[in-house]
Amino acid sequence: MTGGATDSLYVLGAIALLVLCSAITRTSYFLFGDRMPLSEGVRKALRYAPTAALVGIVIPEILPWHSGTLPELDAKVFAAIFAVLLFLRTQSTVLVIVGGMTAFWVLRAVF
Repeated sequence: MTGGATDSLYVLGAIALLVLCSAITRTSYFLFGDRMPLSEGVRKALRYAPTAALVGIVIPEILPWHSGTLPELDAKVFAAIFAVLLFLRTQSTVLVIVGGMTAFWVLRAVF
């Protein structure tokens, strides 16, 4: 085999192993959850997982920065602040999405 074919098999093998590991870890609780219940401490900690994941995705997109510099303040930051204030006022997820995107488009057009 040439180097390119070996590299392709290596990449495909790595992808297959990652898919297998992901499937095992994601389905194990559904398959064995009744037999191995989670402790109350783990249940409390898992309540924050979706919020932590969302924050980990959204904050770097809104406030990108590089080592040695401050975060850049642009239209995304102000639109996000508007969306948060809108949510605190209305508690409507749909209105937050529509209002936040509208604020972003308007601010991007102005700046």
